[in-house]
Amino acid sequence: MLEQTMTPRPTLEEVAARAGVSRATVSRVVNGGSGVRQPLIDKVRKAVDELGYVPNQAARSLVTQRTGAVAVIIAEPEFRVFSDPFFERHVRGISRELSANDLQLVLLWVEGESEHGRIARYLSGGHVDGALAFSLHSDDQLAHLIAHSRVPYVFGGRPPVGSAPGAPYVDCDNRGGARAAVSHLVSAGRSRIAHIAGPSDQASAVDRAAGYHDVLIDGDPTLLQPGDFTEESGARAMAALLYRCPGLDAVFAANDLMARGAVRTLLERGLRIPEDVAVVGFDDMEDVASGTVPALTTVRQDIEDMGRLMVRLLMRLLDHPERPGADSVILPTALVQRQSS
Repeated sequence: MLEQTMTPRPTLEEVAARAGVSRATVSRVVNGGSGVRQPLIDKVRKAVDELGYVPNQAARSLVTQRTGAVAVIIAEPEFRVFSDPFFERHVRGISRELSANDLQLVLLWVEGESEHGRIARYLSGGHVDGALAFSLHSDDQLAHLIAHSRVPYVFGGRPPVGSAPGAPYVDCDNRGGARAAVSHLVSAGRSRIAHIAGPSDQASAVDRAAGYHDVLIDGDPTLLQPGDFTEESGARAMAALLYRCPGLDAVFAANDLMARGAVRTLLERGLRIPEDVAVVGFDDMEDVASGTVPALTTVRQDIEDMGRLMVRLLMRLLDHPERPGADSVILPTALVQRQSS
């Protein structure tokens, strides 16, 4: 039986000898300390690469007072997280930026208010350096809880009013994007434009409904129907709208999944898109928008970039705790016209 031999891990002393510097200098470079001249930093990094040195995380944490991990909190049930491509894209952007900063992602989703205590204990227990949270709802206290935790945080999307005053967040121009969508339908000659809204307890849905009303100031209230951002809710909402308003000639859905559900219902009723009813969504998730037949006209928001920017704002808070909180960022949106309008 062959015995497996283990190659000893390179030590700080070996890196120091290879680089021709002191052990303390290597420690400062490896742990992100200051006060080391760039030529010495380059020597240490070269020695680290040549020897394959990997820092001991436990020892590193003692020096830096950091865990090297960030909590990503999604305020949705597990089935929503894995069934809606929005979450996958958002987390992908976050994950890539965390990896670029040598940080680990700890994913937490919150099924309901009963789990708030678990989240609070985790954040206050020194397990992570910071928190990123998105898909917040106004009818729970999660945003308030995170804002009063012991860790720096950034929200994805504008937090509920009054829950975390001054909290840093990254969002897109939901209201402006909705205005562009409805203005496009008006310019195309549509006069009976319905809106399938998202949940009224989420700021993005409220802002998109406000953009709809910005264009159709005296709109018919019977042309409004709520959904919950799922495809099935879009299909049901479209059926309800057709029952109430059989003469409608366009619909703006607050996300692409609901728009795809609306398309399905319209086609099942024998209506032509866009000849009889034009459809516009919101998100521009390519696998949804381009995969729908006909392909969706929609409002594009850069979901992955939102995730990346959340991490960058958090890094600013972590690296410069003495400075005031990071400013919030609102990204532009753009109408992408395809065959559904």
